[in-house]
Amino acid sequence: MLRPFSPPDAEDAIAKRSLLALAVGGFGLGMTEFVIMGLLPDIAHTFGVSIPQAGYLVSAYALGVVVGAPLLTVAARRFPPRRALVGLMLLFTGGSLLSAGAGSYGVLMGARVLSGFSHGSFFGVGAVVAKQLAAEGNEGRAISMMFMGLTLANVVGVPLGTGLGYALGWRAAFAAVSLVGACAVASLWRWVPALPTPPHKSVQNQLAVFKRAELWLVIGVAAIGFGGFFAAFSYIAPLMTEVAGFGEGSVSLILVLAGVGMTLGNLLGGRLADRAPVRWMGLALVGLAGALALLPLLAPHPAMAVVGVFIFALAAFTLTMPVQILVIRTAREAEMLGSAANQSAFNTGNAIGAYVGGLPIAAGLGYGASAWAGIALVVVGMGFAAAFAWQRRRRRRKQPERVAA
Repeated sequence: MLRPFSPPDAEDAIAKRSLLALAVGGFGLGMTEFVIMGLLPDIAHTFGVSIPQAGYLVSAYALGVVVGAPLLTVAARRFPPRRALVGLMLLFTGGSLLSAGAGSYGVLMGARVLSGFSHGSFFGVGAVVAKQLAAEGNEGRAISMMFMGLTLANVVGVPLGTGLGYALGWRAAFAAVSLVGACAVASLWRWVPALPTPPHKSVQNQLAVFKRAELWLVIGVAAIGFGGFFAAFSYIAPLMTEVAGFGEGSVSLILVLAGVGMTLGNLLGGRLADRAPVRWMGLALVGLAGALALLPLLAPHPAMAVVGVFIFALAAFTLTMPVQILVIRTAREAEMLGSAANQSAFNTGNAIGAYVGGLPIAAGLGYGASAWAGIALVVVGMGFAAAFAWQRRRRRRKQPERVAA
C-alpha cells in the first residue's frame, strides 16, 4: 500500500514522483496557454491576419478549457485515474503537435481548442489524485505541488518557448510544448500508482453536485474574485512600458519575476489552505485588493513598480489553493467534476477580468485604472466568499458534522 504523502518531510518516493509527474503535466499546460501571447505577431504574419485576429487563438484555448472540463471529466470517471490522466495528456500533446504543423489559421484555431479541452479535466483529476496521496491535513500542500508546474511555466517555460519561437519560428515553440507533453505522458504512466476507478455514477448523479449553493459560491470567488487579477495582469506590459518607463525588452524579465511571485503564492496558499481554507480565502481576497491598490500608486516609480508586480502576483496566487480545497470538499462524491469546473471558472475569470480591466483604459483613464477595475471584481468576490461562509455555518447548524474549517 501507498503510505500517505506529507511534504516536505515525507520519504515516500512513490508519492513524490507522482506529484512530480503531475507537475510536469501542469508545466506543459501552463506553457502552451501563455507562450502564444509572445508569438502573436509571427503567427499573424504567417497566416496573413491581423494581430487582434491572431489574439483569438488565446480565447480559443480558454474556450476549450471551459467546454472540455466538464465533458471530459464526466467521461474520465469511467477509467482508473492514471489511465485518465495519460489519456488527457495524450489529447493535449496531439493538439500541440497539430498546432506546430498547422497549415492554416483555421486549423491552428481548432488545434488550440483541442489543446484546451484537456486542461480543466487534467487538473480536476490530478487534484483529486494529489489529495488521495496526501496525509490528512496536507491536502493543500500536495495539490499546490501539482500546480507548481503551472506557475513555473511562467518562470521558465514561457520565456524559453518565446525565445525559441523568436529564434526558430513559432512552430518550434509548439514543438517544444509537444515534447513536454510526451515527457508528461511517460512520467504519468511510469510514476502515478494504479489507483482504483472511482465508483460508478450516472451523469445525472454527477451533475447533481451543481445543485449545491456552496459550490456555486466558491466557484464565484474563482470566476469573479480572481478575475480581479486578470483585470490588471492582462495590461501589465503597457503599465510597465507606458507608466513605469521600462523598455519592451525589460517586460519579459518583469513577467519572470511575476512568475516567481505566482509560484511562491501557490506554495504559501497550499500551506494556508491546510489550516483554515475559509478564513484564508477571505484574507487572500483582502490581500489581493490591497496589492491591486498599490499597483497604480507604485507604477510611476520603476523600482517600486517591479516590487508591486511581485507582491501583486504573490497575493493573487495565494488565493488559488484555498479555493481549490474548498471546491473539492464542497463537491464531495463528485470531486473531479467540481475541481474541473473550478478550472473553467478561473478561465472564465480570465475573460471577464480582461474585458472589465479594459473598460477604464478605453475610457481614457490610463493603464493604472485597470487595477481599480480589478478591485471592483475582488470586492464582488468577497461577497461570494462571505455568502459561502454564511451558508456553510447555516448548514452546519442544521446538520452538525466534523469538517475542518
